[in-house]
Amino acid sequence: MKWFDYQAPRTLGEAVEAMTLHPTARALAGGTDLLVQMRAGRRTPDLIVDIKKIPELNQLHYEPGMGLTLGAAVPCYRIYNDTTVSRAYPSLAEVANIIGGTQIQGRASIGGNLCNAAPSADAIPLLIALGATCRILGPGGERTLPVDQFCVAPGQNVLATGELLVSIQIPQSPASSAARYLRFIPRNEMDIAVAGAGVYVVMENGHIQSAKIALSSVAPTPLPVDASTLAGQPADEATVHKAGELAAAAAKPITDMRGTADYRRHLCAVLTRRALASAIAAAKESK
Repeated sequence: MKWFDYQAPRTLGEAVEAMTLHPTARALAGGTDLLVQMRAGRRTPDLIVDIKKIPELNQLHYEPGMGLTLGAAVPCYRIYNDTTVSRAYPSLAEVANIIGGTQIQGRASIGGNLCNAAPSADAIPLLIALGATCRILGPGGERTLPVDQFCVAPGQNVLATGELLVSIQIPQSPASSAARYLRFIPRNEMDIAVAGAGVYVVMENGHIQSAKIALSSVAPTPLPVDASTLAGQPADEATVHKAGELAAAAAKPITDMRGTADYRRHLCAVLTRRALASAIAAAKESK
């Protein structure tokens, strides 16, 4: 591993200043991706900025009617161990509980999963489906961005030199709504999705008022799917099947050691159908 300097700022201003002065600097939340990449020589920062001591990046706050503020450095275990958050966003708690094993969840963060920008990231499709936005701070000030615009290529995100992901904002879900993320992995020892599907649905009088779908592992970045044609449709088997067809048609998979393009396309349809059917059932119970 290449040598590097280390700083652990306690304020956002200090972190932004450090990362602005060192263009190759990388932020460290849990380090479960970054340290592996550094050992492999894929990342060679001259400075590591440990952001775990900054209060805003450790905020986990749910306000009824407003939504959830999820700090970029909040480890996964805090999400699923927080009863209030788990009840308000059960799908988010489920995703936090499948990212790596118990030891990984003690350090890994949803913010880090997003910044790593892997096409196979488990958290990102769900965040897209939930309509989450990013709060970004840099030398030019603060800006917000929808999660579906954050990843620009495999392993690359929109953050410019000196910019830092501060938090993820997830809006309040209305009554009769639910979300779900499902993935397929060939075995537990290979914890990288061959394909994954995140869905969110709002129900009204037995019909789908609105729906969102996003996929993982089938495009260079986590992929939003245009599900607008599902609005107004009855929440029946035919509509669920149509959602699967939309997902398969939108997928842009490749063939690699984990699966062929055709297999991934098939999985997109299956996982979307299952996730949407599960979300519909949950939404009907959440009235």
